Amino acid sequence: MNKKKDVLFLCQYFYPEYVSSATLPFDTAEALKKAGFSVGALSGYPKEYNLNEEVPLREIYKGVEIRRLKYMQLKRSNIIGRLINYFSFTFSVALRINELRKYRVVIVYSNPPVLPLVAAIASRLFNTKFVFVSYDIYPEMAHITNSISEDSIISKMMKIVNKSVFKHVNKVVALSNEMKKYLLNHRSKLSEEQIEVIPNWYEDKGIIDAKSPLKNKMFRSIKEDDNLIVSYFGNMGICQDLDTLVDAIRQFKGDSKVQFLFAGHGYKMETLKKIVEKEKLDNVTIFDFLHGHDFQDALNISDCFIVSLAKGLTGLAVPSKTYSYMMAGKPVIAIMGKDSDIAKDLTENNAGYAVEVGESLKLVNAIKELRDDKEKCESMGENCRDIFLKQYTKEHCTKQYVNMMQKILED
Repeated sequence: MNKKKDVLFLCQYFYPEYVSSATLPFDTAEALKKAGFSVGALSGYPKEYNLNEEVPLREIYKGVEIRRLKYMQLKRSNIIGRLINYFSFTFSVALRINELRKYRVVIVYSNPPVLPLVAAIASRLFNTKFVFVSYDIYPEMAHITNSISEDSIISKMMKIVNKSVFKHVNKVVALSNEMKKYLLNHRSKLSEEQIEVIPNWYEDKGIIDAKSPLKNKMFRSIKEDDNLIVSYFGNMGICQDLDTLVDAIRQFKGDSKVQFLFAGHGYKMETLKKIVEKEKLDNVTIFDFLHGHDFQDALNISDCFIVSLAKGLTGLAVPSKTYSYMMAGKPVIAIMGKDSDIAKDLTENNAGYAVEVGESLKLVNAIKELRDDKEKCESMGENCRDIFLKQYTKEHCTKQYVNMMQKILED
């Protein structure tokens, strides 16, 4: 019998896709490979988040053996499309379950929510260990965002999946301490020793000189010497709070010293575009998803950043975009629960502000402080950068995965 390889990554998105749910698993895989592990990946075939014209079904990239599966990929703008995508990919993986028996450990991600069931079945069939990375907590997150009802068939199915997953899992990775606390309180099968807190991260690309020339001319008309650019990048979907931010934007209508910059995707981004057009909010500029030099230019012209979670989601999800903001060395304003790791990082280190969902007046006051006190804005940005370097670099966080995997394979 052939000797088993070490680690298989089981996830819907992977290299060469550019969204964080693809880049983070690949960063981890690359770190494990550099640490001496044999590493493979079983992922979906790239479509929506891919810049390459053709991608092979199989390839070895930076030592990681990647196998990509084709599946139904409908528009993700509605719940039916997302569910079909989830089940189609999971079914494609289930048909190749023998691939999992070739590995000693499987690392599986919470998106799509039904996918971890395949890893749980492989654990029983092949005595394969598995690690569950909890990016989001289902079905509770779907309940709170009204994506599905608590008594729906999908919700009941997710609960069955959870029972099987947490019964057989070796380790669970939570993205924050508040997520670990939630899992311990709501997943009876888990012990504290089973849960590792490893946050997401961002690659350190250094601080760009604010006076350096912008590569894309579309940003030149936005940034002026004395205005404050408040930016929100990434997904604006069911998990993000838009209302608090829009209420604040309205308060700055006609204030040329404050400009809001958005870039990303999600159905709430489309809602924002309609509001901006209808109410003639000329202090708002919206771009599609940015990456590469365009994203670096956007980081460069920004003076502060917004991250948000919808009401009730603190502990169920963590906005990973936060770490790119911290890397850039700019203040961050978090619209989320004040008991979250991110909110505590910002307030305890004087690196930004934390406001609850609905506290639009506090958000307005925070933006005014940054607008009127450039020294405070700069100082908070430096503190943000310090937090990033200590806690959220790619090297620091992936090293935690390496340490965890060494312990699992030694057992």
